[in-house]
Amino acid sequence: MSLKVAVQMDPIERINIETDSTFMMMMEAQSRGHSLFVYTPDKLSLEEGRVTARGRPVTVQAVKGDHVTFGETRVVDMIDDVDVVLMRQDPPFDMAYITATHFLDKVHPKTLVVNNPTEVRNAPEKLFVTDFPGVQPPTLITSDVEAIYDFRERHGDMVLKPLHGGGGSGVVRLKADDPNLDALLELHALIGRDQVIAQKFIPAVSKGDKRILLVDGEPVGAINRIPAEGQVRSNLARGGRAAAVELTARDLELCAIIAPELKRRGLLFVGIDVIGDYLTEINVTSPTGAQQLKRFGGADAAAALFDRIEAIRRGE
Repeated sequence: MSLKVAVQMDPIERINIETDSTFMMMMEAQSRGHSLFVYTPDKLSLEEGRVTARGRPVTVQAVKGDHVTFGETRVVDMIDDVDVVLMRQDPPFDMAYITATHFLDKVHPKTLVVNNPTEVRNAPEKLFVTDFPGVQPPTLITSDVEAIYDFRERHGDMVLKPLHGGGGSGVVRLKADDPNLDALLELHALIGRDQVIAQKFIPAVSKGDKRILLVDGEPVGAINRIPAEGQVRSNLARGGRAAAVELTARDLELCAIIAPELKRRGLLFVGIDVIGDYLTEINVTSPTGAQQLKRFGGADAAAALFDRIEAIRRGE
């Protein structure tokens, strides 16, 4: 089976091929004989119900500085010319992102979009996790300043973060007596009208923030992201260090709790974040960590994903 795979992503020229999960997926697809076509989200068009994308066919190789070769720019029909779309652009999860999901709704599932664009839109990463009572640490999502102060009064040390941020951007720890809460809330209000998240601080974060990758609801493996000395953010993009880690009984329990809903929604490739015994996020937009998982001797998440994609295209 040879599939025509379109990848909706940020400019491929700028990626770090040593860490980028999308590049790993593309290498896996190419190794199976599938063709690759890349485009950026701003090159999607909708006219009279027909969705097209302006982009370029590519071949990829694991050579730093020479990792992609482009064909000629052309416009493809996202139903007639494409079998699979990997929706892999990075957040922010803004109106442009949401509009792209509406466009791709018009081609899925005839063209398989990974992940299901309707459910990507309906499962914002820091909101989706609230559908599963008892898995999170105490968490408040609001723009009500008084509610945030009440939350801190009840829970003490907390983490404040933007609702639709990504990669650890804007995440701060506030101790119970920190005088900067007002100023931080003012800054959030200046940036936009989005609510913020206040979450009880989990001391176990010093031991790492575990990223678990799941394919069609099944855990593939995990890496531990350990924050730099004196830091609270463990994201690899923010100086965190990746380390090998085994899945615990609690990790597997959390995966089992969310698996039926992931499968029902068609969220084929998901990354969840676990600190201690708590699930903090369910990442469905462009989860990362696949390269690090394989590098530490874990499973090949890209291979597991394409096994499932091929099975779906065969009607299984």
